[in-house]
Amino acid sequence: MKTLVLGLGNPILSDDGVGIYVVRAVAAQAPVADVDFQEANIGGLRLLEVIAGYDRLILVDAIQTPAGAPGQVYCLSPHDLRTSLHAGSTHDLSFQGALAWGRQMGLALPSDDAITIIAIEAADVLTFGESLTPAVAAAVPNAVAAVWEKLMA
Repeated sequence: MKTLVLGLGNPILSDDGVGIYVVRAVAAQAPVADVDFQEANIGGLRLLEVIAGYDRLILVDAIQTPAGAPGQVYCLSPHDLRTSLHAGSTHDLSFQGALAWGRQMGLALPSDDAITIIAIEAADVLTFGESLTPAVAAAVPNAVAAVWEKLMA
C-alpha cells in the first residue's frame, strides 16, 4: 500500500506551519517502506495533484475551531470536515469537495476510509513568523505520535 504523509501550511505564518513541522519530524525519525513524505502550502483542487496515485493519505494541518484549545490534537476523517462545492477560487474549495470532484473526474484518489487528518488546534495563523506559539509547539510531539500510530496501523 502506497502511503503519503502530507504536511500542509505556511511555515512563515506562525502556527499555520505546524503540519509541515510535524511531517518533517516524522520523516526524520526513520524511513518507512512505501511511505512518501511531502509538504505543500496549497489547498482545494491543487491538492488532488499531490495525493493522486496514493492508496492511503495522512494529512497534517493546523485547524481553528470555535471551542478548541490551542495545541489540541484531533484525528479526523474527511467526513468530519465541512463540504463545499461552491467557492470563489479553486483554493477555496473544501478538501471534501475537492475529493468528490476528483473522484467524479476519475482520479485515482485514496478512499475516505484510507484518509486520516491529524489536525492541531492553532492559536495564531496570521502573524508572520517562523516559530509556533508555545501551546502549538508543545503539541508537536503528540501530533508526531498520532502520525506514527496511523502509519503503523
